[in-house]
Amino acid sequence: MFEKSTWIKLPRDVVVGHGVLDDLDEVVADLSVTGRPLVVTSPTPDRIAGERARDALASVGPAPATAVTERASFDEVSDLVERARAEEAGYLVALGGGKPIDLAKMAADELGLGFVSVPTAASHDGIVSGRSSIPEGDTRHSVAANPPLAVVADTEPIAAAPWALTTAGCADIISNYTAVKDWRLAARLKNVPYSEYAGALSELTAEMLVDSADSIKSGLEESAWIVVKALVSSGVAMSIAGSSRPASGAEHLISHQLDRTVADPALHGHQVGVASVVTAYLHEGPEGGWREVRDALAAIEAPTTAAELGIDDATFVAALTTAHEIRDRYTILGDGISEAAAWAAAQRTGVAD
Repeated sequence: MFEKSTWIKLPRDVVVGHGVLDDLDEVVADLSVTGRPLVVTSPTPDRIAGERARDALASVGPAPATAVTERASFDEVSDLVERARAEEAGYLVALGGGKPIDLAKMAADELGLGFVSVPTAASHDGIVSGRSSIPEGDTRHSVAANPPLAVVADTEPIAAAPWALTTAGCADIISNYTAVKDWRLAARLKNVPYSEYAGALSELTAEMLVDSADSIKSGLEESAWIVVKALVSSGVAMSIAGSSRPASGAEHLISHQLDRTVADPALHGHQVGVASVVTAYLHEGPEGGWREVRDALAAIEAPTTAAELGIDDATFVAALTTAHEIRDRYTILGDGISEAAAWAAAQRTGVAD
């Protein structure tokens, strides 16, 4: 059905490069936000980049307040909202990885304020998207929120972040390959709205990471720049689509099920990466593109097997056979696949022995 109007919310400015954290003041001035900023961060990013961010912000307005968080939860979002009100914050600045950005995004949305995303690690595409991922008990919720007004991604601290975080970000992008296939499948079989533009952008982003995998190396700012560029493109695709469909399919459902059933889950990006090897096989069969997905993951030193995720094969297969129950989102998993089919796919792709 044709929609008379569609609102696409995107960041106004995206600044990526060496030392751009020191340009945070110029970015904020360009946004014309007013009032006291509340910097939302966690202990390690605060130690690494907190003072630089606060100094830059103080040069263009009131001295910022800081809220240091150590966990992501809906209670923490509520606490941030109250803290922002108490500080009479005019806008929020999210400094760090996934947790501070997701929390600030939701708090800013509830407050009706803008926020600036300042990632210090390239671990997933939430740095620019209009969605937050918040755990609650054994479930993880994907919640709609406004995207950041601007993104300031300094490749220096991002390149210095633990390599596992960067490889998780890469794997998260590579998994877009199967997410878009699921989206197209849902459009054909369930008449789910599909955006050719958002789908093509997401696919192009995944292909860029696959093609660049051999050149993405630990400690290189050039590699950090490639990954951040891909994460930004993926987030933009979701904003265009108005949903997480361009970057979240069966592979994300499998990851969410692992989050529910594994005591100490692996990084989100690593889980969706391994799951995308199997879902690519399910989409295209033994001669399809699953090998390219697996080889790209291996090239960046991301996990490609259940064992490398720290789980046994049976746990992965159990997640594969039950992931369709996570949410009402049609994917290649349909209404569920048999245990025998799950074992066959996992073993033929080398995800399980």
